[in-house]
Amino acid sequence: MAKKNEVNKVIASNRKARHDFEILDTYEAGMVLTGTEVKSLREGKASLVDGFGQFYRDELYIENIYIPEYLNGSWTNHAARRRRKLLLHRQELQKIERKISEAGLTVVPLSLYFKDGRAKLEIGVARGKREFDKRQTLREKQDNREALRAMRERNRGSV
Repeated sequence: MAKKNEVNKVIASNRKARHDFEILDTYEAGMVLTGTEVKSLREGKASLVDGFGQFYRDELYIENIYIPEYLNGSWTNHAARRRRKLLLHRQELQKIERKISEAGLTVVPLSLYFKDGRAKLEIGVARGKREFDKRQTLREKQDNREALRAMRERNRGSV
């Protein structure tokens, strides 16, 4: 029996979200998509930059994700920035809803990928960072990089 390819093919990732937000919790969600959206995603085109999650009637929807129209589509083509329903377990939805009812928390998309032939969206419950928090995070990253570089140079000289 042949084993399925277990590598997730990343279509789009939202690097800006990890810079602008402190990610508290992450979830993997399925998405309700039309056929032309899936074909467009298989071409590797999407943008998560302005996306956010919002609840409507106890269902979580992701808005403002850009999936371009499929070029070979006909009149059945989709709207590029339509609201898309996320598929999560009821307990996960309730947990997310409780968390974002707190002040300052929101749902942001982190990455979009195919897993076993199905489009999945990694979402995160996040708190917005202030400007000085962003600078502090960048400073810590830079310090870690410099420390690793110095250790690598030191180890190279001892060999």
